[in-house]
Amino acid sequence: MHILVIGGAGFIGSHTVDHLLARGHTVRVLDALVPQVHGSTAQRPSYLDPRVELVMGQIGDADVVARVLDGVESVIHLAAAVGVGQSMYQVTQYCTTNTLGTATLLQTLIDRKICLHSLVVASSMSVYGEGLYCTHDGRCVAPRLRSEAQMAAGDWDVYAGDNTPLEPVSTPEDKPLQPTSIYAINKRDQEEMCLCIGAAYGIPTTALRFFNVYGSRQALSNPYTGVAAIFCARLLNDRPPLVFEDGKQQRDFVHVYDVARAVVAAAEQPAAGEAINIGSGEALSVYEIAELLACELGKDIAPQIVGKYRRGDIRHCFADIRKARQLLQWKPEYAFRQGVTELVAWVRAQHDARDSVHNAWDELQRQGLLL
Repeated sequence: MHILVIGGAGFIGSHTVDHLLARGHTVRVLDALVPQVHGSTAQRPSYLDPRVELVMGQIGDADVVARVLDGVESVIHLAAAVGVGQSMYQVTQYCTTNTLGTATLLQTLIDRKICLHSLVVASSMSVYGEGLYCTHDGRCVAPRLRSEAQMAAGDWDVYAGDNTPLEPVSTPEDKPLQPTSIYAINKRDQEEMCLCIGAAYGIPTTALRFFNVYGSRQALSNPYTGVAAIFCARLLNDRPPLVFEDGKQQRDFVHVYDVARAVVAAAEQPAAGEAINIGSGEALSVYEIAELLACELGKDIAPQIVGKYRRGDIRHCFADIRKARQLLQWKPEYAFRQGVTELVAWVRAQHDARDSVHNAWDELQRQGLLL
């Protein structure tokens, strides 16, 4: 197929492009090459395969979108302004890029009466808010966010209504959505808009809810990127990874190679109308991630527990991936302890990893979002 990858010069996008090319597809990429991710030069990334046609432009530009859609048979929509904390004080920018940009894509498909084999849209685990939990007697519950009073007291755990502790379990797709940031709301919008229009106009559409993606090509100097890359940037600069709360919060880290495989599977054989988790299915604490990265990088630097929290932060969320196995015939190939080897090999070759975490933290504090 001739496939358009929107956001295809980025972290997940470029790996997806590599996998598409290996599968024999031809690829066109639309990417804004935003400075926060690609630096100020806005040049074609060296890792982007030369066989790829790259068009630089915004997804919100209807004329550009119409041009790049010409002749394509499948669209993979990975473009987004990314950053949970940043989205809470750059609301207009995030909604313009993420929600209105997606609207521009869908409007163009409608107006041009473009028939597609598939549309794949990137969603996020952030749409869930807190993950799924079980009570002591085995009942599954979707708890509310922890109160600020509880967090201010340094009580980080999640409790049932009777104040008994809850046990985190893997989160399936039917868990009620409870987005807690503008970014998360945007991601819910993106997946629901695409699934809605796909159903109405006969476009087989799949939404993929990515969990914490890590691997090579992630922007190390972007303080709003994934936590593994942020920790690596700190360690490369001989500084300790800064860990919120007590570091015991659990996340699901999935290697970018596995994510790219899932995206291509959904483009080739769409699970029409479905939202599907893409994660490792393995829960790891944030503190454990920081320790593993320091060890692999050969840095004798312990993570620093800061005891702070961001408004809207969740405690635990990791993926139930049974649906991906059933509908996409997909399963992850990399456990974190394997995938981190690839990440660290790439990180060691980088010479421009600026540690910008404190700049981001200062802004969050000015906005009253870091407590």
